[in-house]
Amino acid sequence: MSSLAPNLLDEALGFDVATSTITDRWDGCRRVILIEDSVETSGAFVLHHFIKRTLSPLSSDVVIFLSFSHSFSHYDRVLRKMGCNLVQQTENKRFLFFDLLKFQCKEGNVESVTMALYGKVHKALEICCVPDTKTKVLLVIDDISLMEVATNGSSNQVLDFLHYCHSLTSQFGCSLVILDHEDIYTSTDLPTLLLRMECLADTVIKAEPLGTGLAADVHGQLTILNKGVSDVVGKKRSKSSNFHFKIKENNVEYFYPGSRT
Repeated sequence: MSSLAPNLLDEALGFDVATSTITDRWDGCRRVILIEDSVETSGAFVLHHFIKRTLSPLSSDVVIFLSFSHSFSHYDRVLRKMGCNLVQQTENKRFLFFDLLKFQCKEGNVESVTMALYGKVHKALEICCVPDTKTKVLLVIDDISLMEVATNGSSNQVLDFLHYCHSLTSQFGCSLVILDHEDIYTSTDLPTLLLRMECLADTVIKAEPLGTGLAADVHGQLTILNKGVSDVVGKKRSKSSNFHFKIKENNVEYFYPGSRT
Protein backbone atom coordinates (compact mmCIF):
# COMPACT_ATOMS: atom_id res chain seq x y z
CA MET A 1 0.00 0.00 0.00
CA SER A 2 1.38 3.42 -0.95
CA SER A 3 -0.49 6.57 -0.09
CA LEU A 4 0.48 10.22 -0.02
CA ALA A 5 -2.61 11.21 1.94
CA PRO A 6 -1.75 13.87 4.52
CA ASN A 7 -1.47 12.86 8.17
CA LEU A 8 -0.56 14.49 11.45
CA LEU A 9 2.96 13.04 11.49
CA ASP A 10 3.81 14.51 8.08
CA GLU A 11 2.42 17.88 9.10
CA ALA A 12 4.39 17.91 12.36
CA LEU A 13 7.62 16.92 10.60
CA GLY A 14 7.20 19.44 7.81
CA PHE A 15 6.83 17.05 4.88
CA ASP A 16 5.38 18.45 1.68
CA VAL A 17 2.65 15.87 1.12
CA ALA A 18 2.16 16.91 -2.50
CA THR A 19 5.73 16.05 -3.48
CA SER A 20 6.64 13.62 -0.70
CA THR A 21 9.85 15.52 -0.01
CA ILE A 22 11.08 17.76 2.77
CA THR A 23 9.79 21.32 2.80
CA ASP A 24 11.76 24.54 3.12
CA ARG A 25 11.10 24.43 6.86
CA TRP A 26 13.76 21.71 6.94
CA ASP A 27 15.99 23.70 4.55
CA GLY A 28 15.77 20.60 2.37
CA CYS A 29 18.61 18.93 4.26
CA ARG A 30 20.97 19.06 7.24
CA ARG A 31 18.44 17.91 9.80
CA VAL A 32 19.11 15.75 12.87
CA ILE A 33 16.13 13.77 14.16
CA LEU A 34 16.17 11.74 17.38
CA ILE A 35 13.47 9.11 17.91
CA GLU A 36 13.10 8.01 21.52
CA ASP A 37 10.98 4.97 22.32
CA SER A 38 10.64 2.25 24.93
CA VAL A 39 10.26 -1.50 25.16
CA GLU A 40 6.55 -1.00 25.80
CA THR A 41 6.02 1.41 22.90
CA SER A 42 8.29 1.00 19.88
CA GLY A 43 9.04 3.98 17.65
CA ALA A 44 10.28 1.84 14.77
CA PHE A 45 7.22 2.76 12.69
CA VAL A 46 8.47 6.37 12.57
CA LEU A 47 11.77 5.08 11.20
CA HIS A 48 9.90 3.13 8.53
CA HIS A 49 7.94 6.27 7.69
CA PHE A 50 11.17 8.18 7.02
CA ILE A 51 12.50 5.40 4.79
CA LYS A 52 9.33 5.22 2.71
CA ARG A 53 9.16 9.00 2.29
CA THR A 54 12.81 9.27 1.29
CA LEU A 55 12.54 6.45 -1.25
CA SER A 56 9.47 7.95 -2.89
CA PRO A 57 9.35 7.42 -6.69
CA LEU A 58 8.89 11.20 -6.91
CA SER A 59 12.49 11.76 -5.80
CA SER A 60 15.99 10.40 -6.39
CA ASP A 61 16.96 10.55 -2.71
CA VAL A 62 19.02 7.84 -1.01
CA VAL A 63 18.91 6.09 2.38
CA ILE A 64 22.12 4.91 4.06
CA PHE A 65 21.00 2.56 6.83
CA LEU A 66 23.17 1.42 9.76
CA SER A 67 21.39 -1.47 11.46
CA PHE A 68 22.48 -2.78 14.84
CA SER A 69 18.97 -4.07 15.46
CA HIS A 70 17.60 -6.20 12.59
CA SER A 71 18.57 -7.92 9.36
CA PHE A 72 17.83 -6.55 5.90
CA SER A 73 15.01 -9.05 5.43
CA HIS A 74 13.18 -7.64 8.46
CA TYR A 75 13.05 -4.12 7.06
CA ASP A 76 12.25 -5.38 3.56
CA ARG A 77 9.30 -7.36 4.92
CA VAL A 78 7.95 -4.35 6.84
CA LEU A 79 8.44 -1.84 4.02
CA ARG A 80 6.89 -4.15 1.41
CA LYS A 81 3.64 -3.98 3.37
CA MET A 82 3.91 -0.21 3.05
CA GLY A 83 4.44 -0.40 -0.71
CA CYS A 84 8.23 0.02 -0.73
CA ASN A 85 10.50 -2.72 -2.15
CA LEU A 86 13.93 -2.45 -0.52
CA VAL A 87 15.43 -5.14 -2.76
CA GLN A 88 14.56 -3.08 -5.80
CA GLN A 89 15.74 0.12 -4.12
CA THR A 90 19.05 -1.58 -3.31
CA GLU A 91 19.47 -2.61 -6.94
CA ASN A 92 18.72 0.99 -7.94
CA LYS A 93 21.43 2.15 -5.49
CA ARG A 94 18.93 4.17 -3.47
CA PHE A 95 19.12 2.00 -0.34
CA LEU A 96 22.55 1.21 1.12
CA PHE A 97 22.35 -1.22 4.03
CA PHE A 98 25.09 -1.79 6.62
CA ASP A 99 24.40 -5.05 8.48
CA LEU A 100 25.95 -4.44 11.91
CA LEU A 101 24.28 -7.23 13.87
CA LYS A 102 27.71 -8.77 14.46
CA PHE A 103 29.44 -5.44 15.07
CA GLN A 104 31.53 -5.89 18.19
CA CYS A 105 34.49 -4.07 19.69
CA LYS A 106 37.13 -5.79 21.76
CA GLU A 107 38.79 -4.11 24.69
CA GLY A 108 41.37 -1.66 23.43
CA ASN A 109 40.15 -1.36 19.83
CA VAL A 110 36.85 0.52 20.27
CA GLU A 111 38.14 3.74 18.73
CA SER A 112 39.72 2.07 15.71
CA VAL A 113 36.62 -0.03 14.98
CA THR A 114 34.17 2.89 15.27
CA MET A 115 36.42 5.10 13.15
CA ALA A 116 36.59 2.37 10.50
CA LEU A 117 32.78 2.31 10.42
CA TYR A 118 32.69 6.08 10.11
CA GLY A 119 35.12 5.85 7.21
CA LYS A 120 32.76 3.48 5.37
CA VAL A 121 29.82 5.82 5.96
CA HIS A 122 31.85 8.79 4.73
CA LYS A 123 32.84 6.89 1.59
CA ALA A 124 29.21 5.92 0.92
CA LEU A 125 28.16 9.56 1.18
CA GLU A 126 30.91 10.62 -1.21
CA ILE A 127 29.54 8.17 -3.76
CA CYS A 128 25.89 9.14 -3.25
CA CYS A 129 26.27 12.91 -3.04
CA VAL A 130 27.28 13.65 -6.61
CA PRO A 131 27.90 17.39 -7.15
CA ASP A 132 25.31 19.38 -9.12
CA THR A 133 22.50 16.91 -8.44
CA LYS A 134 19.36 17.29 -6.34
CA THR A 135 19.88 13.94 -4.61
CA LYS A 136 19.61 14.14 -0.83
CA VAL A 137 20.72 11.45 1.60
CA LEU A 138 19.07 10.23 4.78
CA LEU A 139 21.53 8.57 7.18
CA VAL A 140 19.72 6.26 9.64
CA ILE A 141 21.05 4.55 12.79
CA ASP A 142 18.89 1.78 14.34
CA ASP A 143 19.50 1.78 17.16
CA ILE A 144 22.20 3.71 18.98
CA SER A 145 21.67 1.93 22.32
CA LEU A 146 22.78 -1.34 20.69
CA MET A 147 25.87 0.37 19.33
CA GLU A 148 26.70 1.34 22.89
CA VAL A 149 26.36 -2.32 23.89
CA ALA A 150 28.60 -3.37 20.99
CA THR A 151 31.29 -0.94 22.16
CA ASN A 152 31.20 -2.47 25.65
CA GLY A 153 29.41 0.53 27.12
CA SER A 154 31.86 3.07 25.73
CA SER A 155 29.41 5.95 25.52
CA ASN A 156 32.21 8.45 24.84
CA GLN A 157 33.23 6.61 21.67
CA VAL A 158 29.60 6.35 20.56
CA LEU A 159 29.17 10.07 21.19
CA ASP A 160 32.30 10.79 19.15
CA PHE A 161 30.87 8.67 16.33
CA LEU A 162 27.62 10.65 16.46
CA HIS A 163 29.51 13.93 16.34
CA TYR A 164 31.38 12.72 13.27
CA CYS A 165 28.07 11.73 11.66
CA HIS A 166 26.64 15.11 12.63
CA SER A 167 29.52 16.81 10.81
CA LEU A 168 28.46 14.94 7.68
CA THR A 169 25.12 16.77 7.65
CA SER A 170 27.03 19.99 6.97
CA GLN A 171 29.65 18.49 4.69
CA PHE A 172 27.21 16.62 2.45
CA GLY A 173 23.89 18.32 3.20
CA CYS A 174 22.33 15.08 4.44
CA SER A 175 19.91 14.40 7.28
CA LEU A 176 20.57 12.10 10.24
CA VAL A 177 17.93 9.99 12.00
CA ILE A 178 18.79 8.18 15.24
CA LEU A 179 16.63 5.68 17.14
CA ASP A 180 17.27 5.20 20.86
CA HIS A 181 15.54 3.29 23.67
CA GLU A 182 14.95 5.91 26.33
CA ASP A 183 13.80 3.51 29.04
CA ILE A 184 17.11 1.64 29.28
CA TYR A 185 18.28 4.54 31.43
CA THR A 186 17.03 5.33 34.92
CA SER A 187 15.07 8.55 35.30
CA THR A 188 17.44 9.77 38.01
CA ASP A 189 20.65 9.05 36.12
CA LEU A 190 20.27 10.03 32.48
CA PRO A 191 23.63 9.44 30.78
CA THR A 192 25.63 12.02 28.90
CA LEU A 193 24.96 10.17 25.63
CA LEU A 194 21.17 10.63 25.76
CA LEU A 195 21.38 14.23 26.95
CA ARG A 196 23.90 15.13 24.25
CA MET A 197 21.78 13.48 21.57
CA GLU A 198 18.78 15.53 22.66
CA CYS A 199 20.89 18.69 22.44
CA LEU A 200 22.25 17.65 19.04
CA ALA A 201 18.82 16.98 17.54
CA ASP A 202 16.80 19.57 15.63
CA THR A 203 13.72 17.41 16.13
CA VAL A 204 12.99 15.03 19.02
CA ILE A 205 10.22 12.46 18.52
CA LYS A 206 9.03 10.52 21.56
CA ALA A 207 6.87 7.42 21.22
CA GLU A 208 5.20 6.74 24.56
CA PRO A 209 2.40 4.61 26.00
CA LEU A 210 -0.84 6.30 26.95
CA GLY A 211 -0.87 7.77 30.42
CA THR A 212 -4.31 6.23 30.95
CA GLY A 213 -3.17 2.73 30.00
CA LEU A 214 -3.99 0.47 27.06
CA ALA A 215 -6.89 1.12 24.70
CA ALA A 216 -8.23 -1.01 21.86
CA ASP A 217 -8.03 1.72 19.21
CA VAL A 218 -4.98 3.60 20.50
CA HIS A 219 -1.50 2.07 20.66
CA GLY A 220 0.37 5.07 22.03
CA GLN A 221 1.16 8.74 21.65
CA LEU A 222 3.78 10.76 19.78
CA THR A 223 5.26 13.99 21.03
CA ILE A 224 7.29 15.89 18.44
CA LEU A 225 9.49 18.84 19.38
CA ASN A 226 10.79 20.91 16.46
CA LYS A 227 13.51 23.33 17.53
CA GLY A 228 14.19 26.63 15.82
CA VAL A 229 11.05 26.76 13.65
CA SER A 230 10.44 30.17 12.06
CA ASP A 231 7.08 31.76 12.81
CA VAL A 232 5.16 34.18 10.56
CA VAL A 233 7.49 37.08 11.43
CA GLY A 234 10.66 35.03 11.00
CA LYS A 235 11.41 34.57 14.69
CA LYS A 236 12.93 31.23 15.72
CA ARG A 237 11.04 29.23 18.34
CA SER A 238 10.33 25.64 19.33
CA LYS A 239 7.08 23.98 18.32
CA SER A 240 5.60 20.92 20.01
CA SER A 241 2.94 18.56 18.63
CA ASN A 242 1.17 15.70 20.38
CA PHE A 243 -1.20 13.09 18.97
CA HIS A 244 -2.14 9.43 19.28
CA PHE A 245 -1.46 6.60 16.86
CA LYS A 246 -2.73 3.14 15.94
CA ILE A 247 -0.47 0.73 14.05
CA LYS A 248 -2.16 -1.33 11.35
CA GLU A 249 -0.91 -4.06 9.02
CA ASN A 250 0.37 -1.74 6.30
CA ASN A 251 0.05 1.78 7.67
CA VAL A 252 -0.36 3.87 10.82
CA GLU A 253 -3.29 6.09 11.75
CA TYR A 254 -2.70 9.36 13.63
CA PHE A 255 -5.35 11.34 15.47
CA TYR A 256 -5.70 13.93 18.21
CA PRO A 257 -6.35 12.92 21.84
CA GLY A 258 -10.04 12.62 22.58
CA SER A 259 -11.08 12.07 18.98
CA ARG A 260 -11.42 8.32 19.62
CA THR A 261 -12.42 6.14 22.54
